[in-house]
Amino acid sequence: MDETQKEPVSDESQPVTQPASQPGQSNPNTTAALTYLAGWITGLVFLLTEKENDYIRFHAAQSLLTFGLLNVIVFVPVFGWMLMPIVAPVSLVLWILLVVQAYQGKRFKLPVVGDYAEQVKDKIGK
Repeated sequence: MDETQKEPVSDESQPVTQPASQPGQSNPNTTAALTYLAGWITGLVFLLTEKENDYIRFHAAQSLLTFGLLNVIVFVPVFGWMLMPIVAPVSLVLWILLVVQAYQGKRFKLPVVGDYAEQVKDKIGK
């Protein structure tokens, strides 16, 4: 074989596009990323409306739990208000990270919350 003709290298670390739930539906990676768009609100909406795609349901549940918990922490009088300068930037970084990971087709699980999201996706909205 010529040096210019190399066999393609299989890279298993490359994300795999998730199959669509139904024909004619948008890309599941895009839909999974949208579950994080408005935090826990879009997480809840997608969790209740998506019935078939386990990948989208997982990201919806993780969005609901992650950003729901962060919102609850911020609204606790005095203690939550003192934590606001820390919680706000953490929320932004998490939001960007989770949107990018979902869009790339990765089932990125946050520690602790990701395990609960696996349980929640199977119980809510099916």
